[in-house]
Amino acid sequence: MPKTKIQDAVYTVIMAAVMVYVMICYNISLNIGGLKNFVFLEAFKEFPLMWLVAGLLEFFFIGKIAHKLVFKAIDPKKQPPIIISYAISIVIVCFMCPIMSLIATLFISRPELTEIFVTWLKCLVLNFPMAMCFQLFYAGPFVRFIFSLIFKEKTK
Repeated sequence: MPKTKIQDAVYTVIMAAVMVYVMICYNISLNIGGLKNFVFLEAFKEFPLMWLVAGLLEFFFIGKIAHKLVFKAIDPKKQPPIIISYAISIVIVCFMCPIMSLIATLFISRPELTEIFVTWLKCLVLNFPMAMCFQLFYAGPFVRFIFSLIFKEKTK
């Protein structure tokens, strides 16, 4: 796991890229009624803005809040690192999913003013289970593996 600001930035960039791309593909698939081959390319149209927003939001705000909340509830000296990682991931998803769903609602779905809340709520209800499961079971382990290849720890 990241130990320096540079490592934290790299980890955030990779994680945001993985989560944003998958969630964009998921939302496009929901909107068209299923997964089609073109979805994987179509996702790149929305990817740069959403990746930038998610990365900045997580790095400067949500990540810090998540760490503070987790370390208030869990003593890092009494828990294995993987438990801490999962706890931080859960808190981050709990904050990021509503915010990113709202951003997607406003900038991608662009509903009428009177429909913003219900469109956001629908987006959130559909996105939250996917974001949580994908983060915990796939993105988290995958990004931790990639991160460990980039920043190999020297063993004594």
